[in-house]
Amino acid sequence: MTEELFCQHYEKYKNTVYSVIFNYVQNTEDTADLLQEVFIKLFATEDDFQSEEHMKAWLIRVSINLCKNHLRSVKIRKIVPLEEDIPFFDQREDNDLLKVVFTLPEKYRIPIHLFYYESYSIKEIGNILDMPEATVKIRLKRAREKLAKILNKEDWF
Repeated sequence: MTEELFCQHYEKYKNTVYSVIFNYVQNTEDTADLLQEVFIKLFATEDDFQSEEHMKAWLIRVSINLCKNHLRSVKIRKIVPLEEDIPFFDQREDNDLLKVVFTLPEKYRIPIHLFYYESYSIKEIGNILDMPEATVKIRLKRAREKLAKILNKEDWF
């Protein structure tokens, strides 16, 4: 991959990858480190991507795998509080809702993020997370119910 092409891909996908990683680790320093690792892997890969969407899915899958490995490491067993100011998300109108989404368990938080913030279909989320579509649907439904309960709004979604 040429440097110019890599820079184009980085600019196009850095926000998506950052948000996926932050969803897992909920720490800006670790997110920055893992973001760098993901793009180092992209630069080093010799894979030929069939399309831009294939590359985006690959980046998300690599991000998720790196996050899981990171969270499994022995030195990260402590709980890190969610920061008040999330620099990446300051531009979003629904920052309050996003903060509530971050309180959900990971199994609900990730599908919600991919569905609503990254605009993936249920089928695509199933492929990315390596789970059946029915499981994705159930997790989205339960996440919506939890969010509605937290927000005290029965018809939020």
